[in-house]
Amino acid sequence: MSRLHGPVPPQRFLPYLTAPEIEALADKENTLIVLPVGAIEQHGPHLPICTDTSIATEVTARALGQLDPAIPAYALPPVWCGKSNEHARFSGTVILRAETLMAVLRDIAASVYRMGFRKLVLVNGHGGQPQVVEIVARDLREAYPDFCLFPVFSWAVPNCASEFLCERERAEGIHAGRAETSLMMALTPEQVHPERAVAEYPPSSGGLLTPEGRFRFAWLTHDLSASGVVGDPSGASQAEGQKMLDSLVSGWVAAFEEIYRFRMPRQAE
Repeated sequence: MSRLHGPVPPQRFLPYLTAPEIEALADKENTLIVLPVGAIEQHGPHLPICTDTSIATEVTARALGQLDPAIPAYALPPVWCGKSNEHARFSGTVILRAETLMAVLRDIAASVYRMGFRKLVLVNGHGGQPQVVEIVARDLREAYPDFCLFPVFSWAVPNCASEFLCERERAEGIHAGRAETSLMMALTPEQVHPERAVAEYPPSSGGLLTPEGRFRFAWLTHDLSASGVVGDPSGASQAEGQKMLDSLVSGWVAAFEEIYRFRMPRQAE
């Protein structure tokens, strides 16, 4: 039996439908099409390079499995690599230029629209490309006036991850830290190597400028870290990751329900 659907429930996997079945679907205007957008990039010495793609795909797939069957929603296969040039000096990183990723997302979205669907959820799993995904969504919204697009970071839904993180990790742990490590221990424990984990934070400027936040500077990962880790994975555990996973899945179920109910506000022309 084909396993192209991966963690997605087969009945929620759009490529398993035939063309006539897609043409016959009811309420396409409110049917959710879910596209995970990930990355293949280094995640320190202890996490697999598929981390961002795995998280975006697995979390939303499990949420689709728990979603009310009465809500029409289908997943597409993930866009498995992205704009990861900040990790270019580290082995294992596959890089799309911003313009390439934008073109890929636009073409996929145009195909979804041409099928008759009008709601596309772009689930971005990589912290280095939210601006790219958001620009594409805004441009598509302008190009197709009846197309609703939802560019959402995979961790953006309500979840419990911060409960397990110290104040510094919440503020500065942006890559391969405790949250990602725990979650991957729950998702793919055989691919996680906690005995290799190291902690590394960028040096503080002592002022307003920070790598992330309201007043930031442009950076590449090797500017901040020799190991590729920006954070502290110590204390991560499979049990902790399972709690994070459960909360993320619940958050995405709620998000999908709200997106299904969503209607674009209409202002006077």
